[in-house]
Amino acid sequence: MPARFLRPDGPIALGRALGPLRRGRGDPTHRFEGGEYLRATRTPDGPATIRLAHAGSGIEVEAWGPGARWALEHAPELIGMADPADFDPPPGVLHRLHRRFANLRFCRTRAVFEVVLPTIIEQRVTGKESKQSYRRLVWGYGEPAPGPGGLRLPPAPAVLASLQYEDYHRFGLERRRTETIRFAAQRAARLEEVVSTSRDEAWRRLTAFAGIGPWTAAIALQVALGDPDAVEVGDYHLPNIVAWNLAGEARADDDRMLELLAPFAGHRARAARLLQMGGSPPPKFGPKNAIRDIAHI
Repeated sequence: MPARFLRPDGPIALGRALGPLRRGRGDPTHRFEGGEYLRATRTPDGPATIRLAHAGSGIEVEAWGPGARWALEHAPELIGMADPADFDPPPGVLHRLHRRFANLRFCRTRAVFEVVLPTIIEQRVTGKESKQSYRRLVWGYGEPAPGPGGLRLPPAPAVLASLQYEDYHRFGLERRRTETIRFAAQRAARLEEVVSTSRDEAWRRLTAFAGIGPWTAAIALQVALGDPDAVEVGDYHLPNIVAWNLAGEARADDDRMLELLAPFAGHRARAARLLQMGGSPPPKFGPKNAIRDIAHI
């Protein structure tokens, strides 16, 4: 069992850095309890389970499986140690939130398909629906992960590419999202190549994939590449959160959101995440989206 000890140059809260990786409390690929974090992943060297836990002035890391050494090598990026610490907003709501959440770091997983898969499932449905579908898919087609914790690996792209629409339907996925998943799974190797490209090239390649629009691409850049500037254009709630906290406007579109975030170029996604974490919620109007169970249609 390989292990290492990390000494970050500043405080890091594992829950905040790694929270975007977990799709709900029931996500079988992750576990976060009592300050200990377990993650099952597929590395270029094979499956791995990585354990991270605060220990004194640093973070203790252990890993299991064929991909254990790869996981240990990239553990500093995973917890956000490569995230630039030069965000300095002027006095105002973001300045206060930045001080409050000073240890917010953007992780970098280097696992693009593992981010894209659940993000596709989240397209145009409620959070409860998407988490349930992803959880069912992992239990249905992900294998047991190596090491402790009883985790499961995300389904392998080759397995997902071989499935038919009927196989996905029972997990609550309609044909449009099914075809997007199958298309991405068939070209998973090309998706992973964006890790070694520039930010602009990664964006171009991701958005060129059928079914991967700006919203899905931004989340992939944030999580797989650790980009603190990739704004989630197309999000249902985010423009309103940004506009309400930065301009006192209850409703906004993507253009207005980007206009308000422009002064924070380089850290626009960080600014948006801080507002999501600690900003005031905008006024609510109208009914909520209804939850559907596609598997029973």
